[in-house]
Amino acid sequence: MKLKINIICIAIISMVMSSCNQNPKSKKEMQIGKQVTAKEILGNPNYLAISYGGYREKSRDSQPTIKELKDDLKLLSAMGIKIIRTYNVQLPLPHASNILKAITELKKEDPNFEMYVMLGAWIDCLNAWTEFPPDHNVESPDNAAEIDRAVALANQYPDIVKVLAVGNEAMVKWAASYYVQPNVILKWVNHLQKLKSDGKLPKDLWITSSDDFASWGGGEDQYHVEDLEKLIKAVDYISMHTYPYHNSHYNPEFWGVPESQDSLSNVEKIDAAMKRAVEFSKRQYDSVKNYMKSLGVNKPVHIGETGWATVSNGFYGPSGSRATDEYKQGVYHRLMREWTNKNNISCFYFEAFNEQWKDAQNSKGSENHFGLFTIDGKAKYPIWDLVDKGIFKGLTRNGNPITKTYGGNKDLLMKDVLVPPSINEIMANR
Repeated sequence: MKLKINIICIAIISMVMSSCNQNPKSKKEMQIGKQVTAKEILGNPNYLAISYGGYREKSRDSQPTIKELKDDLKLLSAMGIKIIRTYNVQLPLPHASNILKAITELKKEDPNFEMYVMLGAWIDCLNAWTEFPPDHNVESPDNAAEIDRAVALANQYPDIVKVLAVGNEAMVKWAASYYVQPNVILKWVNHLQKLKSDGKLPKDLWITSSDDFASWGGGEDQYHVEDLEKLIKAVDYISMHTYPYHNSHYNPEFWGVPESQDSLSNVEKIDAAMKRAVEFSKRQYDSVKNYMKSLGVNKPVHIGETGWATVSNGFYGPSGSRATDEYKQGVYHRLMREWTNKNNISCFYFEAFNEQWKDAQNSKGSENHFGLFTIDGKAKYPIWDLVDKGIFKGLTRNGNPITKTYGGNKDLLMKDVLVPPSINEIMANR
C-alpha cells in the first residue's frame, strides 16, 4: 500500500512539473510580456530618461541607419536608460519611425530588451523657417499632417510609444523663428485627448507639450493667459525645460562666485557654482508647480529637457560665462539625477550624443556638444565610471569601442576647466 501511494505521489509531482515546464506563461515570459504605462514609467527612477538624436553628420539629410540606431540604443540600455525622447515626425525625415523600428527589432532579438519613447510632434507658426516674417498668431498648415503621423506611429507601436508631446519649445517667446500661441497647442492636445476617449489612441497614452519653464507659467506674467490655464488642465502632465547653463549668460546672478567664497580652492568654487546651478533649476521647477497649483490643478511635473554643453566658443566659453567643460557637465549630470530620482521626477537629460547638424557652420558652437558621448563614441567625464564598470564591453558607436575622453586622464581634463567669474565681475559687466 505504501509503495502504491509513493508511486501515485511521484506521478502527481511529475505531472505538475511537466505542466509548469509547458506553461506558456512562465515567470520569465510573464515578466517579458509585461506592459507598462506612462503613469508607471514617468517619475520612476528605474526608468531613466534621455533625449536622443542619432544624427552623425552636419545635415539631417544624412539619416542614421537602423543598425546605427540599434548600436546607440544598446549603449543607452546599458546605462539604464529605458525611455527616450524624440522631437518630430516631419517629412522627409524618418528618424523617429526608424527608431521605433530599431527598438522593435531589438525586442525580437532579445525579449528582455526594454525601451520606450516619448514621441514628439513638431509645431510651427505660419511662415516659420522661411524668408517671410513668421506669423505667431497663425499656425503652419503642416501641423495637421505632423499630428496625423504621430498618431499613426503611436497606434502602430503602442508597446513602445508611451507619451505624445505636442511641440518642442513651441510657445516660448524667444523661439522667434517659429513659436505659436498657447491656443494652437491646446487645440492639438484636445484633439489627441478626444482620440483617446473615442478609442482611436491607446487609453493609457499620455499627452503633453514640452516647453520652457516660462511657457508653463513659471516666468513672466505675459505667459499667464487663459489658454495656458486650459492647456495645463488638458495635458496629462507638464513637461518643462530648465537650463541654468544658458542662464549663466542671460541671468548670471546665481552663477558668479560670491565674495564669501574667495578663499575656496578653484575646484571648490566650481563645485559650489554647480550646486547653485541645480538650485536654480529647482526654483524654476517649483515656479511651474506653484503656478499649476494656483489654478487648482495637481498633476505630475517632469523635466523634458536639461543639460550642460562641453564646448563653446560663444557666450558660455572662456571669454563668456566660463560655464563650459566636461567637469561641470559631470557634476551637473550627477546632481540632477540625484535630485530627480530622489523626488520621483523624470528627467529627460539633454542629450545622449553630440549632434553636429545643430550648428553646422560652427563646429565649436555649444549646441553641437551637449551629448554624454562624442559622435565617434567617446564617453565624456559624466559617464567615465560606467566605462570603468565595463558596461559598454562589446558595444560600439560608428564601429568604435567606447573609450574615455582625454584618455581617461582627469588631470588633463581639468586643464580645460575654468572658474566662473566673480559676482562682482558679472555685475560690473551687466
